[in-house]
Amino acid sequence: MSTTTPSAASDGLLSATTLLRFATAGSVDDGKSTLVGRLLHDSKSVLADQLEAVEHASRSRGQEAPDLALLTDGLRAEREQGITIDVAYRYFATPRRRFILADTPGHVQYTRNMVTGASTAELTVILVDARNGVVEQTRRHAAIAALLRVPHAVLAVNKMDLVGYEERVFAAIAEEFTAYATELGVPEVTAIPISALAGDNVVEASANMDWYGGPTVLEHLETVPVSHDLTGCHARLPVQYVIRPQSAEHPDYRGYAGQIAAGTFRVGQRVTVLPSGRTSKVAGIDLLGKPVDIAWTPQSVTLLLEDDIDISRGDLIVPSDDAPATSQDVQATVCHVADEPLRVGHRVLLKHTTRTVKAIVKEIPSRLTLDDLSQHPDPGQLVANDIGRVVVRTAEPLAIDAYADSRRTGSFLLIDPADGATLAAGMAGTSFAAAAEDTAEDTAGADDDGWDF
Repeated sequence: MSTTTPSAASDGLLSATTLLRFATAGSVDDGKSTLVGRLLHDSKSVLADQLEAVEHASRSRGQEAPDLALLTDGLRAEREQGITIDVAYRYFATPRRRFILADTPGHVQYTRNMVTGASTAELTVILVDARNGVVEQTRRHAAIAALLRVPHAVLAVNKMDLVGYEERVFAAIAEEFTAYATELGVPEVTAIPISALAGDNVVEASANMDWYGGPTVLEHLETVPVSHDLTGCHARLPVQYVIRPQSAEHPDYRGYAGQIAAGTFRVGQRVTVLPSGRTSKVAGIDLLGKPVDIAWTPQSVTLLLEDDIDISRGDLIVPSDDAPATSQDVQATVCHVADEPLRVGHRVLLKHTTRTVKAIVKEIPSRLTLDDLSQHPDPGQLVANDIGRVVVRTAEPLAIDAYADSRRTGSFLLIDPADGATLAAGMAGTSFAAAAEDTAEDTAGADDDGWDF
């Protein structure tokens, strides 16, 4: 059997180029797509035919210089209107690091798209127009980044060329945003004055802002510490598939396959299957068709257990000495992403890892007011782009970690059972420091058509 350990595997990757996932956000016309285009262009990450297409499109619109925003605004409607509508993913690399970036829209009605772009990000770049300063959409994006526990935030004060590269303008915006982000609980903010159009402090340091001594945007992206080591977290394996070949070669084989969401599993380890609570020991671990003694996140593996117990898709295998509590009441903060409002009594499906169960929205205790981070009590409903607290009652017990402990097993989706549309993205147990403690009565919702729990 292989006896490679997580630490040994990590040591072998130290010499390899690391990966950073980051998202851009900001208000309309703050220059997000231009910044991304400048990053791609100045880091030599644009192919010749791509640049030629951008130059041709720019000339057809009467522009003398290439519009670098077109490198990310790929939809026809985006090019025609000069705005970003959908999340645009781009991949590029420098000698120091590989990047996956998500360029998200700035319009209020597309705020929900930022949740998609930032949900897997380790850093978010929030742009501000130096002429306008911090606006409501800036605060909204900072709140989402805080809710999603994005560990690093960059405040890019753009269009400094339009304010004469004045240090006092940058300093005032940076101070206001940092104070707001700190109140939200954002752990780290790095403020950088830039001009995406002119290229100041994007890839190369600006001669127009000699008063600034910090890194450029690319230098910060290349050097910000990124940790992908989830081996020390609570071990969790959501079961995706039960493997029973029932062949002559393997007549008694029964394996439970899935991707390890966090932590480490070892042969001989005592585990508990949730929500049933049945226990067993890990008899074997198959990785890429070969037996191993140990496996860790994010490997896709098959666990074999000593006891023949009932396990199916959606069950969660966890260490017996580190099992989360199961409950039918889920208290969480959600970002509502659907056009249809979310109301008390709304029948939904709740998807958590590989498990999907029926649920009812019991309460909507509050909605977040972004201006002062206060909680508006009992709003009655959440509409598109609202952020609020909810209490959901599920038909079956779920083992959900706090989102602060695990982004993978602390998140969930609320889905419309009628058409499968996503209604809201939820973060279990997540709230702002300014939010009051929410309490919920332990009562069940009931009706007469199979949603009685």
